Amino acid sequence: MSSAHTPSFSSRRTADRGPSGDAVDVGTARDAATSSTPDGADPGAPVPAVTPLTEPADGVGPVIDTPEAFAEVVAAYAAASGPVAADAERASGYRYGQRTYLVQVRREGAGTALIDPIAIPDLSPLREAVGDAEWILHAASQDLPGFAEQNLYPARIFDTELAARLLGMERVGLAAVIAEVLGLGLAKEHSAADWSTRPLPEDWLRYAALDVEVLIPLRKILGERLEEQGKAEWAAQEFEAVRTAPPPPPREEPWRRTSGVHALRNPRSLAVVRSLWEARDENARRRDIAPGRVLPDRAIVAAAQAMPRSVPELVKLPAFSGRNTARRAAAWQHAIDQALALPQEALPSARGPRSDAPPPPRAWADRDPAAAQRLDAARVVVQALSDELSVPIENLLQPDALRRVCWTPPSPLDTEHVAQFLRGRGAREWQLALVAEPLARALADPASVARTAPSPESAS
Repeated sequence: MSSAHTPSFSSRRTADRGPSGDAVDVGTARDAATSSTPDGADPGAPVPAVTPLTEPADGVGPVIDTPEAFAEVVAAYAAASGPVAADAERASGYRYGQRTYLVQVRREGAGTALIDPIAIPDLSPLREAVGDAEWILHAASQDLPGFAEQNLYPARIFDTELAARLLGMERVGLAAVIAEVLGLGLAKEHSAADWSTRPLPEDWLRYAALDVEVLIPLRKILGERLEEQGKAEWAAQEFEAVRTAPPPPPREEPWRRTSGVHALRNPRSLAVVRSLWEARDENARRRDIAPGRVLPDRAIVAAAQAMPRSVPELVKLPAFSGRNTARRAAAWQHAIDQALALPQEALPSARGPRSDAPPPPRAWADRDPAAAQRLDAARVVVQALSDELSVPIENLLQPDALRRVCWTPPSPLDTEHVAQFLRGRGAREWQLALVAEPLARALADPASVARTAPSPESAS
């Protein structure tokens, strides 16, 4: 990491024009347009020509990794105005947990700053410098937990990914949205890189700077479209719900998320999975390495199926034949032995922990046919609203809330009580205004929805 005191920001701007005609604060772009495919797009589908972004408008300055350099950034951002574009980079798949390893911010009049949160762990002075300014993020729910670890709590946010969803855009990854809205090509080849690397390569920093450079012009256009479609208030409520969302509670029995564990029904095999998962997690946490790099899930499941009784038996399994895995074979076998020695009453249940959540919908017809009817009717109603409003069904009403109100509907089953039920499960007021009344009718009389729903032939 650079230790230079000169922050990587500048007030210089380079204006390009997107298809909308609005000035776009971007760096050097190739002269010739290209038809490269945005992230998340079907390679066979037609895509608009885009102009690739290759250089940030201000170039790539040194990473902010000293108190002196950070103080200069804080002063510049305090003197500037307007929203703050922000992004964060992690080392998912490389390091244990979701720690942030780079924070990128940009503000008109202050330029872009690339901040090392390992060297500068407390970013609260930056939040204080910009006051109640709006922060622009893409998929904010991914970055806000990391920001909180750096004491960075935005007063307001605009989430460009959520905005794209509410506007009915088919692809909502940042590169795809930028291509469609601004006509610009944003490379994403470093999104899955190991951002804990030090020093960070120049081309990675260029990628990071471009990520925030496009957010301010993107927010302007998406905000205008939300206003035009009458969805600005919906968006504001969604943004605030994301900003103020509490951390999720710790997952009960997290080892049950091991890939392939659902194929195991023997409680003893499940005990082996649990024991190996816990041994792997302790090793990964201590070494700060992603658990899957310490021991793959497939190896855990293979051991649970074979239940080897010795190290020689264990390393005969193909999943344990690799050098790194075999080197720790004794530790893995010890974990297996502990599971094999457990008394019957200490074995995990094949059903998993008790939950107040409804069963999987595929089981409803057998367990509660009336609830299955309600769910079918509710899905028809919410899907019709989704189609009419061009809002994804999961953004119109959270799937868990929909399942719960169908499984255990309130009484009396009317608009007021359905709204109260959904509000208690996180539904926003704009959602309730749209779905509560038709949903209450559907739940009260599912057969009427079946009678009025269009047939497959008439809908085609």
